Amino acid sequence: MKRVGIYLRGSTSGQTTENQRRELESVAARSGWQVVEVYEDAGISGAKGRDKRPGFDRLLKDATVRKVNMIAAWSVDRLGRSLQDLVGFLTELQALGCDLYLHQQALDTSTPPGRAMFQMCGVFAEFERGMIRERVNAGLARARDKGVRLGRRPIKASTEERIRELRAEGMGILKIGRTLGVGTSVVQRVLSA
Repeated sequence: MKRVGIYLRGSTSGQTTENQRRELESVAARSGWQVVEVYEDAGISGAKGRDKRPGFDRLLKDATVRKVNMIAAWSVDRLGRSLQDLVGFLTELQALGCDLYLHQQALDTSTPPGRAMFQMCGVFAEFERGMIRERVNAGLARARDKGVRLGRRPIKASTEERIRELRAEGMGILKIGRTLGVGTSVVQRVLSA
């Protein structure tokens, strides 16, 4: 049996999610799905990330611990507005073995056509990752050709020595960084070497 988490979202505080809820609960009843919980983000834009959408975040955490094995939403734009975020979301669901039902798009990944569409999304996501990788590599090559030095800047021996001295005196990592005008990652790297 499908354990469904229904996700509702309205972009403005004036928008109601009642129609979304009524329709999705009706689909769940007709399909014999058990609605585990209704997750809602009212008055929050879909352009906001997961960290700014507490209902969406809780839903994904519940999917991770297998409390739900299907997510039902009114439409793809209720899940997010950014293609990159949506692709990440779909990839995460696929890895969890969690199905997705989108009412307006008639997408149900528990069916063969729905799984095929889901896999096509994965193909396009992989294509996009490849294109990004090529652009990054081309940019790095162009920077190298112009003589730009890439990678970490070397740390002066005197700075390394001073970091160790200050640490031996009991000074904290953050204060050492501020005192010497270097990042805490530099301090940590020197102390761990």
